Amino acid sequence: MTRLGYGEQIRRWRVEKYKERDSLMNARESDVTMITAGSKAEGLTCCYESDIDSLFVLEGILCVEAGISLHTLPDGIEVYRMDTCAYSGHCRLLLERQARKHFKVIHTAQCDNGQGDILLSSSLFLDEMSAYSSTDSSVVRHERAGPSLPRLIGGELHTDHVFALRCHCPSILQRWASRPRHWPSPVLVQKVVSLGANVTAVGFKESEFKHMEWRIGFNTGESELVNNLNDTQAKVYVMLKMIVKDVLRPLKKEITSYVMKNIVLWQAESNPQNKFYAQSFFHWLHDGLRALRTAIVTQHLSYYMIPERNLMAASGLTYRQQSHWVEVITDMMAEGPRVILRLPKIRRAIVASPEPMLWYSMKRMELEMLALEEMNRLITCPLENVVVDMTDAILQEIRRRQDEVLMEMIEEGCSENDLTDIHRRILN
Repeated sequence: MTRLGYGEQIRRWRVEKYKERDSLMNARESDVTMITAGSKAEGLTCCYESDIDSLFVLEGILCVEAGISLHTLPDGIEVYRMDTCAYSGHCRLLLERQARKHFKVIHTAQCDNGQGDILLSSSLFLDEMSAYSSTDSSVVRHERAGPSLPRLIGGELHTDHVFALRCHCPSILQRWASRPRHWPSPVLVQKVVSLGANVTAVGFKESEFKHMEWRIGFNTGESELVNNLNDTQAKVYVMLKMIVKDVLRPLKKEITSYVMKNIVLWQAESNPQNKFYAQSFFHWLHDGLRALRTAIVTQHLSYYMIPERNLMAASGLTYRQQSHWVEVITDMMAEGPRVILRLPKIRRAIVASPEPMLWYSMKRMELEMLALEEMNRLITCPLENVVVDMTDAILQEIRRRQDEVLMEMIEEGCSENDLTDIHRRILN
């Protein structure tokens, strides 16, 4: 798995480069803060291996729990009170204090509930943000997925944009922080608490009032937790995601990689850290498969941050899918270590000759490091009529070395278009 791009070194490099990307992007913008989320923030996927998940947090707005005094909050902030009577992990937002300066999309999404209260509609908010974020002609919109607005940018970059509001919910975070646990450490627990929460525009699927509900999330805190998993735990997580994608192959996200993340986080919290070492990998993979099978059978898995929320609720699982997947997972558990041969990427790496595979892995890692450097350099390059100045010396050197490495990896005689396509396939 290390040679396939899931080792500790490249994982840490990815995390730092995406954090750097966020800092560079946010230096340009004051009204919205961009946060890389998901597998890219966790350093667990290569450049083109999966979508880039980006969270866009609207500044100047804060959602607070009941009991938080408005006098403790800065005057210029628009404040919404969280009504958590909705399904666990969700809330409705009631306007408590309007700011003089506010987003047009927020104003348009406000509704009168007929009782003198102003509520913020998640459905209307998402409608507005969808229209607002689709003006660029180089962007192709895809069908919404929950609070996410999937986009294809420039014909090659797949992104998931999620717009969010900051959320101050100390009681929820303190309940999480006070649980007895083996992991994370008290220092990491406090860091996760300090990173806070957000709400995104999606209600519980089966709720009568889902168009008015928002989901409470902890993206930055969860990324921090995953980044502090050790090498064995991170690789169990990656392997479980591969099994869902390549073996179970859900058609409508009945099971997601987010379910796998929560299984691994529960594993880490419930067991001493010294039990997670390289030779125990298959034990924990087997344990993760058992937890997944139980979640499918019972249609229940507690959300790691808010255990009252069931991640399998309204998953859309049919009885036929349940029966089939339980049978498949049971067979995989019986196979022991040979289960990894079901995964095409792992199987190809196993049958490859060791020395060429090691050489290829090192070249691939260099290409990815160059690609991440290029990504951030493009942000800092000056713009002329919204076009990047490609004469930048550092950018040119990065691209020269990319072509040099590619030519070492393939036969000569390829055109520039061929190199671009091969580059993407190598980093997929």
